[in-house]
Amino acid sequence: MNEIFPVVAGAAVGAGVLRLTAGRLRIAALIAFCVLVGLAASAISGELALSWGFVPVDVVEALVAGSLTLGLLTAWQRGTARTR
Repeated sequence: MNEIFPVVAGAAVGAGVLRLTAGRLRIAALIAFCVLVGLAASAISGELALSWGFVPVDVVEALVAGSLTLGLLTAWQRGTARTR
């Protein structure tokens, strides 16, 4: 149950950075926000009390979910633009 938050929040970050126009800015924002989401996820679940080693795991989960969401939404937008 503790791993749902970083995945869902990462997907939301991926969808949110889609609104940015510059490609490099999207990537930088995705990484920065996913690091914050990972830290927040570790803090919310209480994993920080045990070890800081959980932070990279949560950051990677958020990055994977965000990257997949951003990639899929970008491909979907390009596909719908081609059919018009």
